Amino acid sequence: MLVTLRREARPIEIYSNLSAEEIAERIERARQQLGKRLVILGHHYQRDDVIRHADLRGDSFKLSALAAERSADYIVFCGVHFMAESADILSKPHQIAILPDLAAGCSMADMASIDQVEVAWEELESIGISSVMPITYMNSTAAIKAFCGERGGAVCTSSNARGVFKWAFTQCEKILFLPDEHLGRNTAYSLGIPLDEMIVWNPRLELGGNSPDKLRQAKVILWKGFCSVHARFRPQHVDMMRKQHPGINILVHPECCWEVVSKADYVGSTEYIIKMVSQSAAGTAWAIGTEVNLVNRLKNEHPDKFVTLLAPDLCMCSTMFRIAPQNLLWALENLCEGVVVNQISVAPETAHWARVALNRMLSIN
Repeated sequence: MLVTLRREARPIEIYSNLSAEEIAERIERARQQLGKRLVILGHHYQRDDVIRHADLRGDSFKLSALAAERSADYIVFCGVHFMAESADILSKPHQIAILPDLAAGCSMADMASIDQVEVAWEELESIGISSVMPITYMNSTAAIKAFCGERGGAVCTSSNARGVFKWAFTQCEKILFLPDEHLGRNTAYSLGIPLDEMIVWNPRLELGGNSPDKLRQAKVILWKGFCSVHARFRPQHVDMMRKQHPGINILVHPECCWEVVSKADYVGSTEYIIKMVSQSAAGTAWAIGTEVNLVNRLKNEHPDKFVTLLAPDLCMCSTMFRIAPQNLLWALENLCEGVVVNQISVAPETAHWARVALNRMLSIN
């Protein structure tokens, strides 16, 4: 198909007054025009009016890996910034990763900057701590992934964190886990490490707010970071749900705090949560501690089961919600005219070491 090339991008403002129906129709027309040159990725937490247009739905790493297997020139990631970075890191040389709204970040990933992590590493070395393995959650910047890869560490997901932790302890005495303290604590505790052998590193304080002795004694150093969605679930929500619905299954994500996880019946990644509900018997009841768009989608897809959000208030990933259908249409129609907008490109050296950390994760699991 002949494509007319433009030098300048269409302004996104021209899409603000379009109806939802027209936006949806034009997105589908653009998809047809771009054909196999395009793959749209939709994260599980994405809003329904965007994810309906996705070619692939899943978690961030899974989506990035699947996109890299395709021949598409353009990978449009309807997720957040670190996810689009992962897509670029894993992509083929000719592929271009695009984030429809550059403001779609991740509050957790933003809680660990590369400058802060480098300072922390230097401070640990200054007190004689050298046998430490840096492990970062997938929900982190490419620079943090590269930091871990260059220093012998690895990346982990919420589903394989236990395996990565086990491997790390065969290599070093301690783990420095970034950037989610809750996933780190829950994973370490599940491996039998007591809470008093874990310590939190606050990047705003000298030595993370800890004494040298406590840092030397700790087996796991947890970065002070959290998911703004999962941190809103509290132990009282579990107690309230059990009181209101006796016999209900409490199913939560390991990014929830330890107090919530310790009260839950089942704990696991987003894919685990989907699998548990999908494979459960008709008539079962589930209170789920994760992002509301996913919970509502599970509720609609399984009308034979009772599915509800664990907390009474809205638990939405507000940064991912920034990607609206207007943003997706804007990105696609510009591509149809030969203009790439919001390309996410990771520097070659950073991408190299980030791939090392990701490949190390894959070799462990």
